[in-house]
Amino acid sequence: MAVSLHADVYIPGQSTIHQWAARPKLLSLLALMFAIATVRHLVLLPWVFGVVAGLYLWAQLPLTYLRRRLPYPGLFIVAMVGLLPWISGETILWEWSILALRLEGLQTAALIAGRFVAILTTGFVLLGTTPFLTLLETMRSLGIPTLLTDMTLLTYRYLFDIANQLATMRQAMQLRGYGSSRQTLQRHWGWLAALFGSLLLRSYDQSQRVYSAMRLRGYGQHPPRTLTTEGGAERDSVALPTILTLVAAASVVIWELSLPSL
Repeated sequence: MAVSLHADVYIPGQSTIHQWAARPKLLSLLALMFAIATVRHLVLLPWVFGVVAGLYLWAQLPLTYLRRRLPYPGLFIVAMVGLLPWISGETILWEWSILALRLEGLQTAALIAGRFVAILTTGFVLLGTTPFLTLLETMRSLGIPTLLTDMTLLTYRYLFDIANQLATMRQAMQLRGYGSSRQTLQRHWGWLAALFGSLLLRSYDQSQRVYSAMRLRGYGQHPPRTLTTEGGAERDSVALPTILTLVAAASVVIWELSLPSL
């Protein structure tokens, strides 16, 4: 299962975005994300969504790829902004008892959620069209310390392994009677605390073993070697997506600056 999840992040394809060289792709999409983060007017959201949707369609990624990944971070952003329409602002749109839906809070929540979805979708385009090792190699070539890229690679690699361990431990708990009968809240939280405490200790022990094995194989004693990426050499740069993405990012920033301040 861990292997399938690991491979499922990158979706092989023949689109122009897949053939886009990793370095200009990373820099261009990061520029677009930062441009989206500067948006403070709702009137810009349709244009932002149009740009991101066009980019996603250009990448030829399946809609199921996005649909499977948006709900979990979506729950986070809903939890963050869900109260804003009820507590922020003065213009009341609807009121019942102590509940009051406010226009300013609704606009702020829509703006934050819209930017979040647009940035997240852009990130999925980057991850879905670029092998993870290629991204790490590109980050290293841009001057990011080798230690950080190595930590990112190990975290990404063992995140799925830890998820498998968690699933195994939960199954073992169920076989030992957890959840088979009605339990008090205190006992329920006790089970969960024991589960995650054991998982934390296992993860720490595994990290120590992995680091010892890496040191025995010479890690840190020689100059860092180039990561082995899929397909060997980096693909030839495609100028069109770079130009269009940077133009879209610049148009968002210029349009934002041209609108009156809130």
